[in-house]
Amino acid sequence: MTTVPSAQTPGREEIGRLYRTRLSKGRATLGELLGGELETESQGAWVTTATGRRLLNCAGYGVLLMGARHPTVVRRVAEQLHRNPVATRVLLEPQTALAADSLVAKAPAGLDRVHFACSGAEAVETAIKIARSCGKDRLIATHGGYHGKTMGALSLTGKELFQEPFRPLLPGTRHVPYGDAEALAEQLKEASGRACVVIEPVQGEAGVVLPPPGYLRTVQELCRAHGALFVLDEIQTGLGRLGTWWGADEEGLTPDLLLSGKGLGGGIMPVSAVIATAEAFRALDRDPYLHTSTFSGMPLAMAAVRGALEAIEEEGLVARARDLGVELLEGIGRIAKEHFGDVVREVRGRGLLLGVEFAEPGPAGDLLVELIQQGVVANHSLNSHLVLRFTPPAVLSPSDVQFLLAAVDRACRAQAARYVPTLEGGAAHAHR
Repeated sequence: MTTVPSAQTPGREEIGRLYRTRLSKGRATLGELLGGELETESQGAWVTTATGRRLLNCAGYGVLLMGARHPTVVRRVAEQLHRNPVATRVLLEPQTALAADSLVAKAPAGLDRVHFACSGAEAVETAIKIARSCGKDRLIATHGGYHGKTMGALSLTGKELFQEPFRPLLPGTRHVPYGDAEALAEQLKEASGRACVVIEPVQGEAGVVLPPPGYLRTVQELCRAHGALFVLDEIQTGLGRLGTWWGADEEGLTPDLLLSGKGLGGGIMPVSAVIATAEAFRALDRDPYLHTSTFSGMPLAMAAVRGALEAIEEEGLVARARDLGVELLEGIGRIAKEHFGDVVREVRGRGLLLGVEFAEPGPAGDLLVELIQQGVVANHSLNSHLVLRFTPPAVLSPSDVQFLLAAVDRACRAQAARYVPTLEGGAAHAHR
């Protein structure tokens, strides 16, 4: 299917001008560096540009697990749009209650209260306020972790580049190395029962950093031993992205708070949620006006949540993410190492959260641009300039997988010569 701009649709130059003068000069420049394409339509795993080009969408930062415009989600949202899209916030409203019940049914046992929000960062802010309501005013997060860029969430995000322009941030915040249980134990001991630990089961924006085996279980045990609130940020990793419903499932975790988002709105609506134990949620349970937001639990978004959970279940997308992840990890790893040799430090991932880490700056960005030329949209990693990231949907067909691997092969072949010397007539073999 191709899309031809109508007479009323501005062209690339005009849209670029509007980005520069009405949005952000930097964002306009980035768009131009990435080829200047205008995305105008999407369906399933594919996005279509204003010129009619079709690009396989392996980006979206984890939002599109079920692809774009999944029919189950569209149906739910369309029905609600024509019935009651925005609630009074005074009367009780069915969609919110039903969405919360459906989400609790998929959450780890023991998590049975839900607060809905609009963005991942807003869910993190909610978690921080819940922690304060529980007497936990010492925040502990990890270096390289990413939890958002609003002021509270930014205090937890472990990237100096993003924090420095906005200091002072929340007081009493500490960062420890990801995977270092001893460093965490020291901070918990110092906090004397007033700590809230916020951690990702896999660090996405740090470049798909997987925890050592048993680390997350140890984190939970340390939190219990020191009276700390344990918050698992599953905004990117949850809902099947890792090949399990939650990253928590890998080690049988039950955090005090589990944060969900991105794919929770089915790729159609912006929705996030905090799923909590009754004990952690007690302050918000008593006073419904203690923490509120105009669009929290908006019926249209709640319909999207119900559609998303139904789509994941009906199509077996958790298992598909697991199986596709194994296939793509092997395929992308083989291709990258064949062309880049030792310039590739590691290819890693779990489910459909995959990263290619390079030993030097340059290849990740150049491949991101080259892949667009080859028909694939991928992601950079906000907290690691060395890692090219793939977050494809679980609805990839066998032909989509074949297209992706062929495009990765072409892109690597085109860029490898800039970083790796070659044997005469042979393949790339060593770091320059």
